[in-house]
Amino acid sequence: MARKASTRPSIHSKTRADVASDVSQRSLTYADAGVDLDTYDQFIDTVDSVLKRTHGPRVIQNPGGFAGLFRLDYNEKLFKRNYKDPVLVACTDGVGTKVSLASKARIFDGLGIDLVAMSVNDLIVQGAEPLIFLDYIAVEKVDKRVLGTLLKSVAEGCRIAGCALIGGETAEMPGVYRSGELDMAGFAVGVVELRRAMNPLRVLPGDVVLGLASSGVHSNGYSLVRKVVDHAGLELDRVYPELEGPKGEDKGKTLAQVLLTPTRIYADSIVRTMRQYRVKQVVSGMAHITGGGLADNLVRALSDKVDAKIDAGSWPTLPVFRFLQKHGNIAEAEMRRVFNMGIGYCVIVKPTFAGAVAERLAKCGEKVYTIGKIVKGTGKVSVV
Repeated sequence: MARKASTRPSIHSKTRADVASDVSQRSLTYADAGVDLDTYDQFIDTVDSVLKRTHGPRVIQNPGGFAGLFRLDYNEKLFKRNYKDPVLVACTDGVGTKVSLASKARIFDGLGIDLVAMSVNDLIVQGAEPLIFLDYIAVEKVDKRVLGTLLKSVAEGCRIAGCALIGGETAEMPGVYRSGELDMAGFAVGVVELRRAMNPLRVLPGDVVLGLASSGVHSNGYSLVRKVVDHAGLELDRVYPELEGPKGEDKGKTLAQVLLTPTRIYADSIVRTMRQYRVKQVVSGMAHITGGGLADNLVRALSDKVDAKIDAGSWPTLPVFRFLQKHGNIAEAEMRRVFNMGIGYCVIVKPTFAGAVAERLAKCGEKVYTIGKIVKGTGKVSVV
């Protein structure tokens, strides 16, 4: 049986005044304002299983709660065995304008890892063990596929970092964000034994600076990255042979895939290595290399009594940085000021233990380079 045509006049046959009159005659809803609570609730219903994948015995289940619960000491007494004078460490960060590039390329499966990395990599610089993580995602309109991908990515980042994803917030904000736009922020909490917390005064002349390889651009400098892409007319979905590494890394990947490579999370490697030295304080300082490059971040680990001398030729520069430099005609000094240039994390080690620490980090899966040393000075970093 054929469908009957509607006997009601099409909205297209009405005047704007008629439509406005129709709207004014009925009760306004949240959906009229651009927020679909049914779609939002359906998405929220899928969140619980993703969070639980990151939960260990310290997480206290709190269905329907307004906040997550995390036990500092649980029945196995692990916390008491590890900490006598525990200090909580907290930090927050976002992914920056990398989200704009991801939205344009429609590639979202690494952004959650970026989000976790930006906070936990800062947290472990203090010598802390990551415990819990929360996320905040703001969108113009709930897209269950995109949000589901982002949330799974956040959970994967927490799994890699060894922390529990115990909650978060998804905000639907039409009128603030345009169609397809989104923003993300993350919040991490960890713990460190007070006497083992990092202190710049422990960094002394003779200490060795180890550099851990980055996975790419990470999550800093994307305003300049996007400017280069637009200025040079680069195609995000094109494969550029220049981006391939010497051992075939990134072979066959599009420009978008290379630029959206997730930030490397160093938490597991650093925590495992630090646990090997519970008595001796062989690591005197650390730095997460983010905005400002190596020099502006490593200096934060130094007192005003020492300098760090870094050999810029002691590690390979990733192809993506030379690619961006060439197509953007960017000066070398500007490149080193904005990007990590291949080193995502620094560990300052007592000289006697430098080889052993480097070996342990390598066994944890890191590419480790001896990139410099500490000398007497006034709290400066020089990259030669």
